[in-house]
Amino acid sequence: MIYLDNSATTYPKPLSVYNAVSNGIKSYGANPGRSGHTMSRKSGEEVEKCRKSVSKLFGVKEYSNIAFTLNCTQAINMVIKGILKPGDHVVTSCIEHNAVMRPLNKLEKDGVITYTKVKVYPGDNNKTLDSFRKGINSKTSLIVCTHASNVWGIKLPISRIIALAKVYGIPVLIDGAQSGGLVPIDVEMLGADFICFAGHKGLYGPMGTGILIAKSFDKLDTIIEGGTGTDSMKLCQPKEMPQKFESGTPNMSGISGLRAGIDFVISKGVENISNHESKLILYLYDKLKNIPGVELYMPRPEPDFFVPLLSFNIHGYISDEVGKILDKNGIEVRTGLQCAPSAHEFIGTSERGVVRVSPSIFNTKFEIDKLIEVIRTIKPK
Repeated sequence: MIYLDNSATTYPKPLSVYNAVSNGIKSYGANPGRSGHTMSRKSGEEVEKCRKSVSKLFGVKEYSNIAFTLNCTQAINMVIKGILKPGDHVVTSCIEHNAVMRPLNKLEKDGVITYTKVKVYPGDNNKTLDSFRKGINSKTSLIVCTHASNVWGIKLPISRIIALAKVYGIPVLIDGAQSGGLVPIDVEMLGADFICFAGHKGLYGPMGTGILIAKSFDKLDTIIEGGTGTDSMKLCQPKEMPQKFESGTPNMSGISGLRAGIDFVISKGVENISNHESKLILYLYDKLKNIPGVELYMPRPEPDFFVPLLSFNIHGYISDEVGKILDKNGIEVRTGLQCAPSAHEFIGTSERGVVRVSPSIFNTKFEIDKLIEVIRTIKPK
């Protein structure tokens, strides 16, 4: 099997991750922070080790500003629904994942907020930034956008968007699901108010892990309350971080695996991983553009403007048909809408979807050549 669906979740995981997940079940079987016995203390120490690894990778000074979540989607929802108030307005981009669009849509339908989707210009950060500027109005209370599109790989100029937001005093939420582990990120230098990551993608952790990092949680209300192991006599949620946003029993084996995944990324180097994957995608792009019937929608995905993934179609086919042919040949890719209909409306691929190829550090040029070989056999209709 050739696995090229790493934007959905990376596979395989590093051996250290498999070992850490197994060890997490065996060695950290007690609830951290809930008891005074040895295993509970060791479990709590493992959680804090993972927090330190997150801090090292993303340059977070205060460990308590890192909260673990079920996934990136939960983290995004926690911010959107925890900070917005009736009458607020939100600015977002036209290429967002449903993790952003569905909560915004629900809040708008419920009459709580309004939002504006602004146009993105691939390869032209000045025009993209101007779109965000024009989307702001007197009621804008949040800017939320992806760092990189999960369909097109487009990188948004988030440092400039954050600088723009600061001029207007507007907080910014960044969806880093596709950039964590692939783009060098220093949270303190970036200055985003909130940034969310998926543990199971570029961080090589197991599914069921996510990260929420904030400059400050003071203005963010909770949408989940429950047991934290602290202040148990009080019926109100603790205000201390990270307990305020970590109610309930954590995924200990997942957190152990996430720590190992992040340590793997640190050991390999984010830029080295990105360079490896970008070379594969650029090679694939250059080959596909010369195959009759292959439809490419983006310019050559240079690393300055794109993360390493590539979406395409073959003339006369819907994406699922191509995906089935590839699957029969032992090649696994993502087809359809990738949970991002807004991104497809932007380009005009809503009816067909696209075939998305996304490599990891473990993929090789030989595997990309096998993909190209199969694509050449698919005759356009």
